[in-house]
Amino acid sequence: MAKDKANLAPRIHNRRATHDYFITHKLECGIVLLGSEVKSLRAGKAQLQEAYARVERGELMLHGCHIDPYDKAGVLGHEPLRPRKLLAHKREIKKLVDETSDRGTTLIPLAIYFKDGRAKLELGVGKGKQHHDKRQSIKKKEMDRELRKAMSHRR
Repeated sequence: MAKDKANLAPRIHNRRATHDYFITHKLECGIVLLGSEVKSLRAGKAQLQEAYARVERGELMLHGCHIDPYDKAGVLGHEPLRPRKLLAHKREIKKLVDETSDRGTTLIPLAIYFKDGRAKLELGVGKGKQHHDKRQSIKKKEMDRELRKAMSHRR
């Protein structure tokens, strides 16, 4: 019964990430949160569109992630745009530093979700797309959509 309740929390996606970046590598890491932030995330009140991650003094930090203040927290609430620490192993952090040392690559949060009662963040290493790359991606999606539509009519 408890597992069913944990899976009811919504998964918050960053839809712009795959549109604006080529995602080459993904990593699941934990997030250090306050109690009111956890309540807001369980209610699905967060935005990842402007968020990015950075390695600072050997630690992963999440910047620009907006988590709405929890209504019932009162004075003990949290600051919506504060930097949040991400939890990952040192070898994973070193690997991310090596991958983002190239120009044009950055760490982009892809989704926030709950796994076994703990908040997790899916982090991706992304390289920015050019305008023509975006057009090709849109064209490919449209072709796939038309193919699926034709296949469903065929049945």
